[in-house]
Amino acid sequence: MTRDAPTSREGDDRHAGCVSARANVLRWGDNVQGMQDDLTGKTALVTGGARGLGRSYALELADQGANVAIADIDLSSYREYEQEQEGMEADSVEAEIEARGVDSLGITADVTDREQVVDMVEEVVETFGSLEVLVTNAGGGTGELDETFASELEAEHLHATVERNFYGTVYTCIAAAPTMKDQGSGSVITVASQAGRRAHDDGSYAHYGAAKAAVIMYTKYLAQDLGRYGVRANVIAPGYIGTGRLQESFERLGVEEIEADTALGRIGDPEECAELVSFLASEKSRYITGALLPVDGGTIRS
Repeated sequence: MTRDAPTSREGDDRHAGCVSARANVLRWGDNVQGMQDDLTGKTALVTGGARGLGRSYALELADQGANVAIADIDLSSYREYEQEQEGMEADSVEAEIEARGVDSLGITADVTDREQVVDMVEEVVETFGSLEVLVTNAGGGTGELDETFASELEAEHLHATVERNFYGTVYTCIAAAPTMKDQGSGSVITVASQAGRRAHDDGSYAHYGAAKAAVIMYTKYLAQDLGRYGVRANVIAPGYIGTGRLQESFERLGVEEIEADTALGRIGDPEECAELVSFLASEKSRYITGALLPVDGGTIRS
C-alpha cells in the first residue's frame, strides 16, 4: 500500500513544526547552559552535616555556589572515625565550605528536639536571609543486627531510631516550610535508605528500615502539600556507600559479598550521592517532585 505524498500545505506545516520544535530545543539548551551555577547566592541547610554523607552533601552544594549551614549534634563527629579524619581538608566542615569561597554556619542541634530544630532554622534564615535548599540527612540506627529483629525490638532502640530518622525529618521540614512558602520556592531533599525499600533477609534492623520507609511516604505527602507554593520535595535512598564509618563496617562484613549484591559490582562513593542532591537542589530538576531516587548501584531489582 503506497502513501500519498503530502500536499504543499502539509509539507509547510510539518516544516514549520520541525522548525518550532528545533527552536524550543535550542532555547531549552540555552537555559540549561545558564543553569550551571544556579545555586550561587542561595542558602542550603544540611542536617547531620559534620561527617559522612552529610559532609559530602554540604561540600557539593558549596562547590555549586551555595552558602551552606550545617547542623549536627556534634560538629566534630568526624573525629570518631579514622577514615573520616583522613579525608578532612581542614579542622571543620565549616572551614572546608568557606575554602570554596562561600559563607558557612555551624549549628549544634539535636533534630529529635523540636524546639532546637525551630531555633536552628531561625538562625539560618536570620544569618543568610533566606533558605532555598534543605537536606534532612540527620539520622542513623541504634543497636546491633542481632538485637533488632522485627519481633524482638526493644523500646529503647525503636524510639531512638524512629525519633532520629522520622521525627527529625518531619520536625525539620515543618520548621523550614514557612520560609519556603513565603519565598514561593525551595527544594527539600530528604534522605531515606535502601533499608526503607527492602527488608533484610533475616528481619534484622527493622526499626531503621521502618523509619526510613516512613520518610519515603512522608516526602510524597510533603510534595503534594508544598507544590502549590512552588516548593519541591524529593527523597533519595542511598545503598552501600563508602563513607569513613560505613567502609569500616563493610570491611568487617566482607567487601566482596557486599559488592556482589549490587548490579554494578562495587560500593558507591559519597560524591555520587552528593551530585544527585546538587541536581535536586537546582533548577535543572524544577519539574521533579514527590520522587524517590535510589543511589544503590542496582542493589534493589524491583
